[in-house]
Amino acid sequence: MNLRLRSRMALRKPGLIALFDVDGTLTAPRKGVTPKMLKFMQDLRKVVTVGVVGGSDLVKISEQLGSTVINDYDYVFAENGLVAYKDGKLVGTQSLKTFLGEDKIKEFVNFTLRYIADLDIPIKRGTFIEFRSGMINVSPIGRNCSQEERDEFEKYDKVHNIRPKMVEVLRQKFAHLNLTFSIGGQISFDAFPQGWDKTYCLKYLEEFQEIHFFGDKTYKGGNDHEIYESERTVGHTVTSPDDTLDQCTRLFLDN
Repeated sequence: MNLRLRSRMALRKPGLIALFDVDGTLTAPRKGVTPKMLKFMQDLRKVVTVGVVGGSDLVKISEQLGSTVINDYDYVFAENGLVAYKDGKLVGTQSLKTFLGEDKIKEFVNFTLRYIADLDIPIKRGTFIEFRSGMINVSPIGRNCSQEERDEFEKYDKVHNIRPKMVEVLRQKFAHLNLTFSIGGQISFDAFPQGWDKTYCLKYLEEFQEIHFFGDKTYKGGNDHEIYESERTVGHTVTSPDDTLDQCTRLFLDN
């Protein structure tokens, strides 16, 4: 351990946690974590408690952060915290199927698939709807697209607002379900019950007096917005994994 970390360890605050989004924050979108970031997180964990909160399920988070992810961080919150791990052990789960019921889920899926079928975009692939424990992930292009196709759709979406327009239609159509819609990543958006955004994970962090959250989609409608704006967090907007590293160095490691 270098002298900087050793000197900071004496000042470690048990009541402080650094909490990170995954895509665009610890990794490039849907890419694997770099050795540099892994090493930095290991060093940071010696100074402050470290947690990860992602909208994806644990399988996808593991693909990006590594198969030992639940042991590499003090807390790992998959699906916004609806599947929660502490010190490598599962500490809580919540189920969309139980909460909404099959009839309401079917109604939502049927309408969404019809909407996508009528959507005129350059290409479509497969897996337009992915059902997760605590949310429904919707991708107009389909999650089976290649990385090159992801990149092209992201550019197309920024011009034509495919996802924002679709979200607005679904928000009006299913107002009775009290769903929240959150645009994240390059090709999709999530739908989940109100309160099941990333602030859901905060219920597991009552012991911390200071919660620093780092995310790239902190703007209104982005999947980091609610937790970024929460009164319980100190929010930090990042532009890339390198920016995350720089901000954390200044906050936690520099004297």
